Amino acid sequence: MEYIHKSVLLDEAIEQLNIKPDGIYVDATTGGGGHSKKILERLTTGHLYCFDQDDYAFLRSKPVLDSVSNNYTFVKANFKDLKAKLNELGVYHIDGIIYDLGVSSFQLDIPERGFSYNYDAPLDMRMNQDAPLTARKIVNEYSFDEIMKIIYRYGEDSNAKLIARGIERERKIKPIETTFDLVDVIKKSLPAKVLNKKGHPAKQTFQALRIAVNDELRVFEVSILDALDMLNSNGRAVVITFHSLEDRICKTIFKEKTTQENIPGLPVMLDDKLEFELVTKHPIIPTDAELEYNNRAHSAKMRVIRKK
Repeated sequence: MEYIHKSVLLDEAIEQLNIKPDGIYVDATTGGGGHSKKILERLTTGHLYCFDQDDYAFLRSKPVLDSVSNNYTFVKANFKDLKAKLNELGVYHIDGIIYDLGVSSFQLDIPERGFSYNYDAPLDMRMNQDAPLTARKIVNEYSFDEIMKIIYRYGEDSNAKLIARGIERERKIKPIETTFDLVDVIKKSLPAKVLNKKGHPAKQTFQALRIAVNDELRVFEVSILDALDMLNSNGRAVVITFHSLEDRICKTIFKEKTTQENIPGLPVMLDDKLEFELVTKHPIIPTDAELEYNNRAHSAKMRVIRKK
């Protein structure tokens, strides 16, 4: 079966990267290779470093990229190790980087990966298939308090306590092994008024577990700070987020890098002394035309920062 990957905000992201033909660029989340392909098409003597921790991403993107050029290098690693891995390759400065955060289309569409509440599969949710922690382990072995905090913090779900109690109750009877097992527990845990609301009742819990399994928020913060440190003058970082937690981290870091806190008694630093500037004052969102053919783009936001 062919799993289709649709890159979100593709044209907008490539435009905002402001690619130099001889530049050094990084796709921190290669996935199906959509953004990488467009970057390669604009490079002549430049080079692209493609990061992903998912073996399947490389399998999918290689023929896509090979059809354009060989001016790229795959790096199988979590993007939290971006700086160290690039340094190992003799790269200390870059001209641009793109992050397309969240889960890839093919990860959602391959049932056995366990990311989706629409398919019955083992509770997995690992982006790196070699990692030890799975969603099944969290659901069956973590304490009630730990599960509740994960669902509340990462899923922003006001019903986290009810769902965590339901999980705790169910696993005493039998282990929660599959995605549909978990969906059933969630549905049994929630009152009718919640179940009757628009949207799938398991969406926020699945998001929360995926973030926890892959430690997504912490690794993004580590990675983007390293990436900004590596940018050349006039280099850009483009970040596409899909939920408020990622966007909040990105917005906060970009604000810290582009504004100066005024401390009483000390001289005010002028804007031209700041190392970075915001390219986008407000996030770029998908057009109506994109939303028509790619429903998964509906929550996407793109922010861009430039090193002066």
